[in-house]
Amino acid sequence: MFRTLTALSFASLVLGQQVGTNTAEKHPAMPISVCTAAGSCKTESTAVTLDANWRWTHVTTGYTNCFGGDGWNATACPDGKSCAANCAVDGADYGKTYGVSTPSSGSLRLQFVTKNDNGKNVGSRLYLMASETKYRLFNLLNKEFTLDVDVSKLPCGLNGAVYFSEMDEDGGLKRFPSNKAGAKYGTGYCDSQCPGDIKFINGEANVDGWKDGAGKFGACCAEMDIWEANSDATAYTPHPCKVAEQTRCEGTDCGNGDERYAGLCDKDGCDFNSFRMGNQDFYGNGMTVDTTKPITIVTQFITNDGTDAGTLSAINRFYVQGGKVIPNSLTVFEGIDPVNHISDNYCKQQKTVFGDNNYFGTLGGLATMGKSLTKMVLVLSVWDDYAVSMNWLDSKFPREADATKPGVARGRCEPTAGEPATVEAAHPDAYVVYSNIKFGAINSTFAAGN
Repeated sequence: MFRTLTALSFASLVLGQQVGTNTAEKHPAMPISVCTAAGSCKTESTAVTLDANWRWTHVTTGYTNCFGGDGWNATACPDGKSCAANCAVDGADYGKTYGVSTPSSGSLRLQFVTKNDNGKNVGSRLYLMASETKYRLFNLLNKEFTLDVDVSKLPCGLNGAVYFSEMDEDGGLKRFPSNKAGAKYGTGYCDSQCPGDIKFINGEANVDGWKDGAGKFGACCAEMDIWEANSDATAYTPHPCKVAEQTRCEGTDCGNGDERYAGLCDKDGCDFNSFRMGNQDFYGNGMTVDTTKPITIVTQFITNDGTDAGTLSAINRFYVQGGKVIPNSLTVFEGIDPVNHISDNYCKQQKTVFGDNNYFGTLGGLATMGKSLTKMVLVLSVWDDYAVSMNWLDSKFPREADATKPGVARGRCEPTAGEPATVEAAHPDAYVVYSNIKFGAINSTFAAGN
């Protein structure tokens, strides 16, 4: 939702576009299952790669950083094109440097803070790979996506996020010839927040106007948040855009500040957070969905005609825990129908009752979102929020608003609990585990009849 990733806690981990040779890139295996019917699933040999924004980037002729704690290297990066030519992105030591591990086959563990030879790394973002050089593309229409999540060690202020972004399959390699690294090295990221902290966009460095961790340009594309959560709160959220691929924005198109509802993408999205929708006893420690234990999350993308070519009409959510299927909670606010799924009608009613701008509807709602869902890249991450301390997910938001007003309260967390300085000092050992990813036909990835 309000994603701003301040990823780099030490100066030597930065993005570039050429390919370095100091560290060999070896993608951690992360196999998934593809299912055609209940009990009929096959294993697909997929892997993950680390986002280029986390990687060490240095001048191609040596070890000098292209970006440091005080900004860009003026010699190597006088402008965006020169910087892309002068700088190389290197391979990653996933475990030692970034706290990324695979405890078992099909399982991925992401450590929040990892001490290493350069100081420390905070958070991570990874993408599912179909091969050494291409991301795994998903067509989600008339399909369901299922995974197991352990958020028991994710406190207030953190977000273990699993989502889909409309990135290029090759990471922009073909569209932007100055990008020599491609998907293998995690390039080409974009999302509905049109983030300006992406250091290379369209194969060029985001040097112009760089200030306070962001540049002149942003990287926009549609985003489907499957799972944004910690142990206290969770939400799933579609974010449509006016554009149908990763697009570099500037000015009004980025939708920053007062231009939030004039940009290329719907930054708010249409969220379903059980706590925010009135059921405050559904998700959490010891609750109906008990976050002290692993949880299976099922998300179904329903089309109007039940085909892969249909129009997206609803997004359903189920949980499975302890062998029991748990339907999503129902909404309880007057003026919003008592439903437990996302539809255009739900979104319109929610925005009206909460007094929110329905930019989701303005951009075409689920129909527009559905067009993007035909070619999505899977993102797995853990992060803290330097913009608004994750209050939009697990506390009250806006912070100064009356928590008794419909839509303001999103979780039980104190507003200050998610401040990065606080959460990084208090919970460096926090982590999330994602495992057992399944994808396929509706009702094929879990026992729907239980």
